[in-house]
Amino acid sequence: MLLPNSNDKYQQRRFDIYGYEKIDTEVLETIDYEYPEKNTVVEYITDEFSSVCPWTGLPDTARLVIRYIPDKKLVELKSLKYYLTSFRNVGILQEHAVNRILDDLVKLLEPKFMEVIGEFHERGGISTRVVARYEK
Repeated sequence: MLLPNSNDKYQQRRFDIYGYEKIDTEVLETIDYEYPEKNTVVEYITDEFSSVCPWTGLPDTARLVIRYIPDKKLVELKSLKYYLTSFRNVGILQEHAVNRILDDLVKLLEPKFMEVIGEFHERGGISTRVVARYEK
């Protein structure tokens, strides 16, 4: 499919872009949390999160911080890695990716508090920081 200006040599240089259906929530697993009476803050940090621009297919990469106070469940880390990797070729806006991760993990874990921070690396001279929060 060509975009409006057919003289643009970049219109035909697109990468595969998948839809939201490729986000693999089924891989997520939980572990029972043995200290629900405490307000322990758990943080998972990765510099390897990536998704793609829904219009160009160009990569968006980010440092991702997932911070939460668990209630009864923790996320199993291997399953979290597979889940996050499933975003790799999904065409999703940066702001939507961070909110989608928050929504999926809140649904899975039912935490007391959760915050997902995406610090997207600079592209075209602009970097983006997105913070999404949930409180019970």
